[in-house]
Amino acid sequence: MKDVTIEVRGMTCGHCKMAVEGEINGLKGVDSAVVDLDAGNVKVSFDETSVTMDDIYDAIDEAGYEPVK
Repeated sequence: MKDVTIEVRGMTCGHCKMAVEGEINGLKGVDSAVVDLDAGNVKVSFDETSVTMDDIYDAIDEAGYEPVK
């Protein structure tokens, strides 16, 4: 498992948190994704043999927010 913290622009409320967590947690190989609204980031634990950072960035984009790469 690999753990990363990704800064995400545009998250301001509980709906934002649910959207980002839902998209990332829907990826095969992701163990957990937890948004910290105050910090403006998401902490992700994942199996890097099953999912890539680009997959996670794409999931954040799909939720409607901008990951800082």
